[in-house]
Amino acid sequence: MDGKIYTQKDFDKITDRTGTESIKWDGRERVFGKADVIPLWVADMDFETPEFIRKRIAKRLEHPILGYTYRSSAFSGSFTSWVQRRHNWTIDPTWVTFMPGVVAAVSVAVLAYTKPEDEVIIQPPVYHPFYFCVEGNGRKLILNNLIHQDGRFTFDLAGLKRQITPRTKMLILSSPHNPGGTVWTPEELRGLVEVCKEHDIMIVSDEIHSDLVFSPNVHTPILKVAEDYKQGIFLTMAPSKTFNLAAMSSSIVVIPDENQRKLYENLVHTLHIGLGNVFGFEALEAAYEEGDQWLDQLMVYLTANRQLIYDFLQKEIPQVEMMVPEATYMTWLDFSKFGMTQEELTKFMIEKAGLGLNSGTQFGKGGEGFMRLNFGCPRSILELGLIQLKNALLENKLI
Repeated sequence: MDGKIYTQKDFDKITDRTGTESIKWDGRERVFGKADVIPLWVADMDFETPEFIRKRIAKRLEHPILGYTYRSSAFSGSFTSWVQRRHNWTIDPTWVTFMPGVVAAVSVAVLAYTKPEDEVIIQPPVYHPFYFCVEGNGRKLILNNLIHQDGRFTFDLAGLKRQITPRTKMLILSSPHNPGGTVWTPEELRGLVEVCKEHDIMIVSDEIHSDLVFSPNVHTPILKVAEDYKQGIFLTMAPSKTFNLAAMSSSIVVIPDENQRKLYENLVHTLHIGLGNVFGFEALEAAYEEGDQWLDQLMVYLTANRQLIYDFLQKEIPQVEMMVPEATYMTWLDFSKFGMTQEELTKFMIEKAGLGLNSGTQFGKGGEGFMRLNFGCPRSILELGLIQLKNALLENKLI
């Protein structure tokens, strides 16, 4: 451990990411048509990856050979210790396996556990790669919209039951929810598991944002409420969102049922995508072994950023309604009171406000009139973005 104590100053620091092939920054002109928008979109943070992780990678680089490597017991052991500390969740290390990324894990699960004529349910508005994980693999996509209620999302279990047919084999879950930031309660998850268990539907749970939960909310790994349905659960997590490690391409997959795990690993072997990379392993292990204090300070900083957005909107732009996230560093903003089409709203954000946000319709039905804003950035950048939004609305006589 490096012994460094992280404070607000570490997160206030602005680091120039241009010229690093950053999707978020160097991809602005391609995505938004302008290279000078403030990028508050794709889900990575503008905070430096913790020094203890970078030191671990540098240490491995001291060895001059970068040949084939395998994952040591520290890969699964660091993760199981982490979830025990952070989520009070005890799991068998033999349940743990690998995938370069969470989206890849979801896609491979679709291939491993369903056939082309099968139906897969997702619950919009939801993380957009779920759509192509299903349709891109030739499965039939079924949509069961979430209910927007009391400032958060909840499951429409009655609608879910109506959608299920004998061909329905899988449901993909975002937990905590992206883009809304909802932390599903144990009761909500039990209700979902009960429906899926009754109809023998596998739940593929993307829990990549599980470490980024705002107090007093508590993340519940779905396996904790599915003790009697372990054969129907496929869970995936990663340190990439938590520690800003997306480029390391190392994710965790938890499959408690041995037969289901063999199915998955056989397909991973066939596709030859299970080797990973040595620096990803080092980064993951360092994050889960040494990351507690850094994460605690990150959450203090993100909590203040979240409050800043809420207070600013309440005072300066009350027409914009904020779904206050219970988790994640994204917030789901409702601009529908301005009466713009989605195309007009997106164009306004780019050309008038100088902001690069995610359009709500990118997440499917229920996203009309919404934009997703990423507040995982130094506070000065966030403040500037909010001021630019207010000024653009004033200049165009919308407030």
